[in-house]
Amino acid sequence: MGLRALVAGWLARLLTEKPLGLRGEAAAARHLKRLGYKVVARGDRSVGGELDLVAVDGRTIVFVEVKTRRSQQRGRPAEAVDAVKQRRLARAAEVFLKRRGLLDYPARFDVVAVTWPEDGRRPEIEHFKDAFEKPG
Repeated sequence: MGLRALVAGWLARLLTEKPLGLRGEAAAARHLKRLGYKVVARGDRSVGGELDLVAVDGRTIVFVEVKTRRSQQRGRPAEAVDAVKQRRLARAAEVFLKRRGLLDYPARFDVVAVTWPEDGRRPEIEHFKDAFEKPG
């Protein structure tokens, strides 16, 4: 295969496939819907930061951080949600709740780890419910 064919194939995939992170978020949203959650926001950005997914589970507002990887060679995806990331998510969640007048509702933080193999098979999804408490 020549260089031109390689570049053409790479460009075709780049232009037609969603980036890995977006594919992971879509897979996580489908997973949550199968569990009966209602996804109410995706990629919500504010001064506080970005929330991947916001869902409702019963009467609980769930802030979902999605971590997507191709493999677990450098660790499990959920391990990337460290204390710094948790504080950032908590700040963004607080802004989300204040902006919508929802501070009186129970809330929690879940992490959905998506491992999407290079061969394109179905991803492995791990859901960590109530993965961490609001720091501070």
